Amino acid sequence: MNPTINSTTSTPSQRLNNLPSSKSNANTPSSTIVEDSELRSQPMSAKKENPPRDKENLAREGQAVDTDNQSGDSGRTIVVDWEGPNDPQNPKNWSFRRKWAATTIVSAFTFISPVSSSMVAPATETIAAQFGITNDALIAMTTSIFVLAYAIGPLILGPLSEIYGRSRVLQAANMFYLVWNLACGFAQNTAQLLVFRFLAGLGGSAPLSIGGGVLGDVWHPEERGKAIAVYSLAPLLGPVLGPIAGAWIADKSGGGAGDGGGIGDQSNMWRWVFWSTTIVDAVIQVAGMFWLQETFAPILLERKADKIRKEISGDPEKEGSVDVKTVYSNQEGRTMKEIIQKSLTRPFALFAREPIAQIIGLYMAFVYGVFYLFLTTIPTIFTEVYHESPGIGGLNYIGLGIGLTLSSQLNARYMDKIYVYLKNKNNGVGQPEFRVPAMFLGSFCLPAGLLISGWAAEEGVSWVVTDLGMVFVAAGVILTFQSMQTYVVDCFTLHAASALASISCLRSLAGFGFPLFAPAMYNAIGFGKGDTILAAVSIAVGWPAPIIFWKYGKAIRMKSKYARN
Repeated sequence: MNPTINSTTSTPSQRLNNLPSSKSNANTPSSTIVEDSELRSQPMSAKKENPPRDKENLAREGQAVDTDNQSGDSGRTIVVDWEGPNDPQNPKNWSFRRKWAATTIVSAFTFISPVSSSMVAPATETIAAQFGITNDALIAMTTSIFVLAYAIGPLILGPLSEIYGRSRVLQAANMFYLVWNLACGFAQNTAQLLVFRFLAGLGGSAPLSIGGGVLGDVWHPEERGKAIAVYSLAPLLGPVLGPIAGAWIADKSGGGAGDGGGIGDQSNMWRWVFWSTTIVDAVIQVAGMFWLQETFAPILLERKADKIRKEISGDPEKEGSVDVKTVYSNQEGRTMKEIIQKSLTRPFALFAREPIAQIIGLYMAFVYGVFYLFLTTIPTIFTEVYHESPGIGGLNYIGLGIGLTLSSQLNARYMDKIYVYLKNKNNGVGQPEFRVPAMFLGSFCLPAGLLISGWAAEEGVSWVVTDLGMVFVAAGVILTFQSMQTYVVDCFTLHAASALASISCLRSLAGFGFPLFAPAMYNAIGFGKGDTILAAVSIAVGWPAPIIFWKYGKAIRMKSKYARN
């Protein structure tokens, strides 16, 4: 047996000095790396058909394994991995403070973009009057076109984060959002506003897929529930708080066709809907530059490999005879051709070929569509039925906020506990299906809330009852979202960003489309019958869903290339 050196006892320079040159003894050991010429074309786990037991264990521990070159090739391969299971550079081994810093920044990114998506809703009538928009669908589109961009952006940005890193893509996309959201405040006509809103939505869509990837990178499964409870609350709480502020801005805006003056005029106060969110986003962007560190393991190990390559390049005896790669290099190539073929097409492939992604995507699309339909009809309910001013009417969004926050925090408290309990009952083996219990409660809350709020508005009973229904709707939405997003991250940990991108595409299309038909539906049949139809569909879809995931989720995952483990 060849000698080994523990990875924690040597520096990178010492490790490189231990590397054999083309003229040195082939049995010279190296540390923290696995050397084998056969690894050039095979994953590390497949470097030998029947590897000796002792070398296999050493490789798992992050120690050096020096194997004989049986192929006759004089070159050597260094495979870079973490330095054992407790390597502090591995994001999963970061301190809780460092993990929560990353979680908080990502959640802040995920919060501010949806604020922009709905904050404009109370001001749409003012904008329509100023730009001369008379079509109801076009008026609704000034709000929902932002969500349409959510369907497209993650399909590109999610895979890019698995190529260039989470932090780099998040920061760049957020800056893109910031620029175009600022431009929305200077729009002079309908076309400019719609185009600028769409471009801002593309940049703002990044956290919806990449954020889940970050949490999958840094948190172990038994710790992940609380983090995802915070993260999944952000994209739902943002659209709730945004209209509250937007309503007061709209209240201060004077209506009327035509511009009539400069940006400081009363008729242009609606522009502060965009400028105010841009200011907040700029603060988050600066915070992210300091506290959002890279978390994607393949990128971090590639950086580690680059340092070794640079040191090798200065040694003429070793340069050209040593091939340095990471444990992920053989699993997925990093050339531009492979990036295009695999990474950028993965979200489409996941949704086209993975039954588990299709089922989750369809169910979340319905839930998200109902939620955005609710957001865009609240101003109409409280101004036309309850005759409240835009500012006072906007305060009713607090009902959604209460439902989201209370349910999220309750679920955060128990999600990980339930997961650990079920894991222990399953002989210590965790399963993504252990995230499903919260979904049972959510599937009952959603139709109950729809029926309460719809018929309360239809009959004109106290606004308190309508708000109570909104609390139940919000609870049903957040419980379902937290359960399903954690399920997806547990299933597709390494490729969670691509999986979330494929799922968010369909749900964002629903978030864009549902508000467009809402005015026509409610004008034709009223709020009571309209919400009854939605409640009936949510029962037909929502009640069987958690049962299917609980009983058949594992069997469905077994048919998946990426989620079978």
